Amino acid sequence: FNTVLYTGNATARSITVGFQSDLVWAKSRNVVDPHVLTDSVRGVQKTLMSNDTAVEYADSTGLTAFGSDGFTIGTASRWNGNTRTYVAWNWKAGGSAVSNTNGTITSQVSANPSAGFSIVTYTGNGTAGATVGHGLSSVPTLVIAKSRTVSGKHWATYVESLGNTVRIDLESSGAKITGTGAWNSTTPTSSLVTIGSQSDVNTSGAGQLMYCFHSVDGYLKVGSYVGNGSADGTFAHCGFSPALIITKNITAATGWRMIDNKRTTYNPSTASLYPDSNDGEYTGSGHETDFTSNGFKMRNSNARLNTSGQTYIFIAFAETP
Repeated sequence: FNTVLYTGNATARSITVGFQSDLVWAKSRNVVDPHVLTDSVRGVQKTLMSNDTAVEYADSTGLTAFGSDGFTIGTASRWNGNTRTYVAWNWKAGGSAVSNTNGTITSQVSANPSAGFSIVTYTGNGTAGATVGHGLSSVPTLVIAKSRTVSGKHWATYVESLGNTVRIDLESSGAKITGTGAWNSTTPTSSLVTIGSQSDVNTSGAGQLMYCFHSVDGYLKVGSYVGNGSADGTFAHCGFSPALIITKNITAATGWRMIDNKRTTYNPSTASLYPDSNDGEYTGSGHETDFTSNGFKMRNSNARLNTSGQTYIFIAFAETP
């Protein structure tokens, strides 16, 4: 994992990451515009937006190539508008996709088991209890699924601590949703994710996407904390100094938040972006968070981050794995 910052120039160019990216999630910081995601399994020039239920769209001037040390972008304003500032979060999976036949649905998978991350595509069959191979060697503790070809379908998100009858939606500020049937009331295994007939994850004939994660000591942590409503806020233990932290209140209808150690390089970090919103970067008061050597600590009482007694889930990635 690595975060890179750049300023757009409306000219095709390469962005150096330090490894070959398999997933690039980018956002314009100073302009209201969508979050854009392209990965090596779906292929270049194919974009989804985390803050929208729209289908995947073709963007010939978006992300045009994955290189050995980063990625190449064209002139699309969502990736490279002149004078705009951008952040791009990058993950390395397993390179070129391979066919996975472990499940009742054959999937295409790029997996990095040692990093607890895989990118999965499959075609839904509409059958409750269908299984999809995810390519990892441990049980995923966070799964984000999205229809690529049917409009209006949510970014359905499974979190282990919420259980297999609950989902939250990445594009929504809403609280947790129960009884949806997305996961067929079945917990993932070390090889499979089970899906229900729910249309967000399993519309018959629809192209589908999954990003799968599990905690890895010293690199990746999927966890939760309970807010205390204080500027001397809750501490969340990760076991490493984070580079990126994504949080969501699951008790109340407040939105997601992403902070990293590149957009703000000192404590408290305040530079927030929101996966469920196309808003530009917020750097005002009320979102203060400390990055520590072994986790992060809230320094605010904001409902999105630290309301007393409310539960928050997070996923964090290490600065130095």
